Amino acid sequence: MSRPQAGDVFVFAIGDKAKSVITDADLTVGGAPVLAWPMDPQTKTIRDGSRLNQLLIVRLDASSLDETTRGRATDSGIVAYSASCTHALCPVTGWRPEKHIVHCPCHNSEYDISNGAKVVFGPAPRPLPALPLKAVDGAPVAAGAFTGKVGAGTT
Repeated sequence: MSRPQAGDVFVFAIGDKAKSVITDADLTVGGAPVLAWPMDPQTKTIRDGSRLNQLLIVRLDASSLDETTRGRATDSGIVAYSASCTHALCPVTGWRPEKHIVHCPCHNSEYDISNGAKVVFGPAPRPLPALPLKAVDGAPVAAGAFTGKVGAGTT
């Protein structure tokens, strides 16, 4: 149930690679975000006991990131955000690659993930919390805690 911790690696949440560790090679520039869970690399415990731990991990062209987002990304442009909409906790699963927009299908909130996941449309009251990353041995790794409250609400 605990939130991602510094040093956690990430595993695919769904699909053919579910529970496999995500590496840089799994993420193409501009490709759709991957739904992921954090995993303690020592104990191999996947932190999937709360949907608030589910993440969107995506690789963008590092030059397209604003300064704040670049500071939370790996050198190769990989960023991570909470996958829980800040409006009503629906999973953020839509992707509009041409504008780096992730979309919540429940109430149509949209977030610009190259610009701190700021809300660009819809009822969401605040950006998606980011999870700072670093690269270790060719894979994204959590470099700290979420930048804000995960889940619905204004604070």
